[in-house]
Amino acid sequence: MVRLLMHAKATYFDTRVGRIAVHDTLVDRPPLLMLHGLGSDGLVFQRQFASPLADHFRLIAFDLPGHGQSDDCEDVDQAYTLPALAELTAAVLEASGIKRVAVFGWSIGGHIAIELMSRHPEMLSGVMISGAAPIGRGPVAALKGFQAHWDMLLASKAVYTSKDAERFARLCFKDGATPDDVAAVLRADGAMRTRVNRSLMRGEGANQKTVVQTSPIPLAVVNGSDEPVVRLRYLAGLQYRNLWEGMCHILPDAGHAPFRNRPYAFNTLLHRFAAEVAIHERATPPVELHRRA
Repeated sequence: MVRLLMHAKATYFDTRVGRIAVHDTLVDRPPLLMLHGLGSDGLVFQRQFASPLADHFRLIAFDLPGHGQSDDCEDVDQAYTLPALAELTAAVLEASGIKRVAVFGWSIGGHIAIELMSRHPEMLSGVMISGAAPIGRGPVAALKGFQAHWDMLLASKAVYTSKDAERFARLCFKDGATPDDVAAVLRADGAMRTRVNRSLMRGEGANQKTVVQTSPIPLAVVNGSDEPVVRLRYLAGLQYRNLWEGMCHILPDAGHAPFRNRPYAFNTLLHRFAAEVAIHERATPPVELHRRA
């Protein structure tokens, strides 16, 4: 049985990396794309699709390759790197008839969104990230942005046991992890975890720290107070060019997935951000933005 997001229709696009499952409310409203993290799928955003956000925006989420209902990819270098995932995202938006969009990216989805800021700024009206540290290149930069503990090693482990999947789900969702979350982790292609983490740590694609320091695209940074993956002090210390409301937002009693742990508070912030960038889009014609190398 195929599970569906509330208000959304499931469609499938054939891409150069395989079939991609897209969940789309298909309404004539400002588009808002949500990008999930490793070991999850578009269904993780059920509490956003089932909220009043669906009354004001066209909500879209797709299953990354190797996740959910999307295909696994044998050529990992063609599908499972940050540049490849950013290009895939742009292709999904184009196939969906969307020219400009606000994006919320969670965890690796946040890193994909930052890569999009570099590669396709003309497609973005604004970006919100959670559980993602915009780091520079190299292992020292990664140590500055990410916390170090044993469960973090699961993010790049190729083969999971059932206990591994349960631990990873708890890392992501705290005590709110469900059997469906564990099943999604077990379904995910382990080659994706290994390759995309290598892509991030090697600095393939854009220097993400430089992107947030120089991009004019509005960027919102929202995290839980109990974030177990990203160093919140690192995020607060970065120099952003266009940080929304001039601050990194922290939701109390939330962890790596604040949109799940504190959905009402998170959805309120996401609604305000997406509405503001949509109003700005209507009031000010978008300027021509040049892609960064």
